[in-house]
Amino acid sequence: MLEGKVALVTGASRGIGRAIAEDLAANGAKVVVNYNSSADAAEEVVAAIKANGGVATAVQADVSNFNEAQTLVKTAIDTYGHIDIVVNNAGTTRDKLLPMMNEDDWDVVLDTNLKSVFNCCKAVARPMLKRKQGGRIINISSVVGLVGQGGQSNYAASKAGVIGFTKSLAKELAPRQITVNAIAPGFFLTALTDVLADDLKEKSLAYIPLGRWGELPEIGYLVSFLASDKAAYITGQVINVDGGIAM
Repeated sequence: MLEGKVALVTGASRGIGRAIAEDLAANGAKVVVNYNSSADAAEEVVAAIKANGGVATAVQADVSNFNEAQTLVKTAIDTYGHIDIVVNNAGTTRDKLLPMMNEDDWDVVLDTNLKSVFNCCKAVARPMLKRKQGGRIINISSVVGLVGQGGQSNYAASKAGVIGFTKSLAKELAPRQITVNAIAPGFFLTALTDVLADDLKEKSLAYIPLGRWGELPEIGYLVSFLASDKAAYITGQVINVDGGIAM
């Protein structure tokens, strides 16, 4: 489905990013596995992809930094010749009620979750436009960006920003057949959610109409579809993968 395509996935060393990278590779894409500090985990992802017959390379970059994002995209293009697919998945949380939230808590989350999307899209837009072969940009938002969550005003603002950015960029790039979409996951078991107390995880099920947390491959399947030619007529959309929370 994605043979001959090159994909860059940010924050791909674990969790949702790893599931996305592995599914893209399983569908034939060559994958650049971006990580910030988890080198060993990123190499594990690369090894897993190669063990299944895929092609992947791990590249370090803090995508919240404009210059490092530019270098990441250049390295990906130097390695594989071009980029067809960008998945902006890098993210973090610093949950606190607003009276206890300091400026650093706000800045780190906004820079990691939102500015990184600008940085990577800015870096890749010109090469995609110049190549004249279309492209796919898929931004990972969150159901929290749609419905909010107490103690996560920074996270909610960043993820809502991703949605607005996605819709605006989709309008800019549509004439050149570059689609831009967002995915808004609900509750998935990742390193970010694993720290939640068991009672909170149990209580969360009451808010999920399907009565369960999502499984990571379910995000990967959707990303690979949106990255494929089968989704060429879908752009500017936010697709909830949340078990029905935001209905």
